[in-house]
Amino acid sequence: MDQLTHLLEGFSVALTPSNLLFLVIGAVLGTAVGVLPGLGSAMAVALLLPVTFSLDPTGAFIMFASIYFGGLFGDSTAGILLNTPGNSSAIATTFEGHRMAKDGRAAKALGTSAIGAFLGGTIACVLVVFFSPAIVRLATVMGPAEYFALTVFAFVAIAAVVADSIVRGLVSLGLGFAVGMVGIDAMSGAERFTGGTPVLFDGISIIVVTVGLLAIGEVLHVAGRIRTAGGNGPFLSPKGSPLLNRREWRQALPAFLRGTAFGVPFGAIPVGGSEVPTFLAYGTEKRLARRRGDADFGTRGAIQGVAAPEAAGNATAGSAMGALLALGLPTSATAAMMIAAFQQYGMQPGPLLFERSGDLVWPLLASLFLGLGILLIINLPFAALWARLLVIPRHYLYAGIAVVAMLGVYAISSRVLDLWMALAIGVVGVIMRHFSLPIAPVLIAAILGPMAETQLRRALAVSEGDPTALVASPFTIVLYLLLAATVAVSVVQHLRHARAERATKARVPA
Repeated sequence: MDQLTHLLEGFSVALTPSNLLFLVIGAVLGTAVGVLPGLGSAMAVALLLPVTFSLDPTGAFIMFASIYFGGLFGDSTAGILLNTPGNSSAIATTFEGHRMAKDGRAAKALGTSAIGAFLGGTIACVLVVFFSPAIVRLATVMGPAEYFALTVFAFVAIAAVVADSIVRGLVSLGLGFAVGMVGIDAMSGAERFTGGTPVLFDGISIIVVTVGLLAIGEVLHVAGRIRTAGGNGPFLSPKGSPLLNRREWRQALPAFLRGTAFGVPFGAIPVGGSEVPTFLAYGTEKRLARRRGDADFGTRGAIQGVAAPEAAGNATAGSAMGALLALGLPTSATAAMMIAAFQQYGMQPGPLLFERSGDLVWPLLASLFLGLGILLIINLPFAALWARLLVIPRHYLYAGIAVVAMLGVYAISSRVLDLWMALAIGVVGVIMRHFSLPIAPVLIAAILGPMAETQLRRALAVSEGDPTALVASPFTIVLYLLLAATVAVSVVQHLRHARAERATKARVPA
């Protein structure tokens, strides 16, 4: 098969000493950032993106492959040891993982998390390699109306799923669109919302936006809460062996596979990342535990409750990479950061990427497998070492993050204006966190908004202004029907949640 030949060629590039060094450095840095509470995998990519600017594109993206998964590997560590997940994708893992840690099985929980992340990510990457040609063929027959429908689906589905309120999600989308509108109009060449400032003719750099929202915003948010947060919380040191024995493997392996089955399809559709599949995987294991009478689940902590959501999270990330490369569609905040990295090197992910930049794509796919293996090696025996990062006082930790973030922003173009914009966007990020506005829709809209506008205008130009052309194909009709179903389910869930909260408050005596 052609993809196997291409993949082997990719391995020959990725296995050179310099590229292996980039993989190891990316894995270490990604895991180190992912371990820290509140930062996570998207922050790892945003914070470390400027580090790769001096590398050639192949080396840079090979390094990004391990940063991408390294952040995901680290996300669960803080949740297991501190009951403070590094990212929302690790919340489901935290439920049973922290119970295992309190029961003296922290090392076992961390080992299960690392193995689950490795298996879920590897299976997803195998499927991406074998099915990416089919996705590319599908993408090549899509016109402007189909691409516009895909972007609308991404916008609304993410706004509906990742926010507590659909209104909050739409507000975040609006902020992202506002950022994406700044600069030169791609169709007419007119300048928009630049205030006559030549520096803004190319728009606001997505790196400035992401570092400002994720890094500076989080630093300012934490700085305002350090005195009331009471430190990092009780730290449970991982002791013992992280390796699973035969009985534990028999318990965990079916959960690994069930979690992967949940994660793979969700990575290919824009529903906000891995939150939904990880909770579905955890809920399935909880129901199965109740059926078999497992007394550890929900009390001492069950290994299946860590295995399934962790495999689901990394499987989602693996298939999200396939959707990103073949369709140019980021399905999560972390994938949005990856598309920003491609654009920084003048490349646009999509079906033509495999033809025009095959010498980059296949080493990148090969490095996903290598990166997962390296991450398993450095996470299983060194889990206790990563955990020591969690005892660093927060005021030192976040001050260092602020310095690194600002240096990275300045390194992009050596402009002081970028520093001021990053700081201003960071203040907006603090306000968004205060009012529970989700960050992911802002990043998705800022990146996909200009493309959605261009595709809409092309579709209307081809149809001479006939809006029915936007729903003229079976593909667009199916997408809009799925979108309507997604919004309806999300509204019902939000209403149930609000009703349950009101009922709980009503039962509490005044």
